[in-house]
Amino acid sequence: MKVTEEQYGDLRILHQDPWLVAIDKPAGMLVHPGKEPEATSQIAMKVLRDQIGKRVSTLHRLDRPTSGVLLFALDPIVEQDLRRQFADQSIEKKYTAVVIGESPEKWTNHSPLQKEEGEPFREAQTDFFRQRTVRIGEDQFSILTARPKSGRYHQIRKHLASDGFPIVGDYLYGKVEEMERLAQKIGQSRLMLHASELQFHHPVENVEMTIACPLPQRFAPFTGESIEETQKPGE
Repeated sequence: MKVTEEQYGDLRILHQDPWLVAIDKPAGMLVHPGKEPEATSQIAMKVLRDQIGKRVSTLHRLDRPTSGVLLFALDPIVEQDLRRQFADQSIEKKYTAVVIGESPEKWTNHSPLQKEEGEPFREAQTDFFRQRTVRIGEDQFSILTARPKSGRYHQIRKHLASDGFPIVGDYLYGKVEEMERLAQKIGQSRLMLHASELQFHHPVENVEMTIACPLPQRFAPFTGESIEETQKPGE
């Protein structure tokens, strides 16, 4: 499938106060610099820093092909507190995923995961809830809410693939031929995984915060809306 190179402009800010800022990270954008050289315009941390004119600290990460809520700290004390909240898993994370097939209404995957072959397995848990099913031609899909209780590498993608429900556009854990066929059918080939909500305790204002992020346009084939973008396969 023919793809186009992304051109990113200013990031969409979902929330900003003197201590933290949350953005809608586009699919295909790195959170922070990796091992390989990358243009500054492709790195969310650097784009946001230049956009708001302030130093930002990364608190967590989203996979490059995953979009959605991404939280940064603007204050070192707040950074420490939020890092603790992420570490003790008191922050609630919700993702939206579109998978192949008709899934159960709800289930939990407790399978331990390893980052790479040869590394130790670590405990992991993801709760899944089916929002609805969608049929496009002869293909059946399920739209899910995923709530990971831990933050392992590719956790949601691995758990869903192991349960027999690979995410649409997941060329890494799904069958490439199937993903290519579906990409042609829906008109785009990006990973259908989106960080839709983040809930945490604000360290300074002492209130419970909920930051939500609407589904991006690439989910349009499954929501009945028109589709306007062409994107490349998820890494």
